[in-house]
Amino acid sequence: MDEAFETRFDRLILLVGRLNYMWTNTESLLIHLIAGLTEANKDVAVIIFLTLNTTRARIDLVERLAKMEGRAPEIRDQILEHTQRLSRLSSIRNKYNHCIYSFDQESGNPKTILMRIADRKTNIKLGREDTVDDKAMKEIEDVVSQLSDANKDIWKLISRLGFPV
Repeated sequence: MDEAFETRFDRLILLVGRLNYMWTNTESLLIHLIAGLTEANKDVAVIIFLTLNTTRARIDLVERLAKMEGRAPEIRDQILEHTQRLSRLSSIRNKYNHCIYSFDQESGNPKTILMRIADRKTNIKLGREDTVDDKAMKEIEDVVSQLSDANKDIWKLISRLGFPV
């Protein structure tokens, strides 16, 4: 492996690691929203959170709790704003977590190979490949930064609403 290739690969691995860390840390804030919306203590909310095994299920739960009849619109709308923000950011995280990596022989750029079967009308499509070039690296960096901002904003919301911490 040449040095430039190793550097690009190392950068990708570090970025994906940072993305995963920021995602997990930010997604776990849903525990506090669950606790506040259900008027349960944090331990109960942790059990609920861990029982739901996908991000989508956890976000759906928080959104449904926020939309329940009798919920003040100002609380509902603030929570929905944050859950929708997380949903938008989840696509990049999913892309880099649900793939395997290979390398373009010509450019030396890492490539992702999506580990999903796409069912078409008359056939299936396997392993869509995308090159992880400088533009893609920048996109990951941007999502990490947006997750950091989302994390801070959700903490502010939790505090403002007086939800269990």
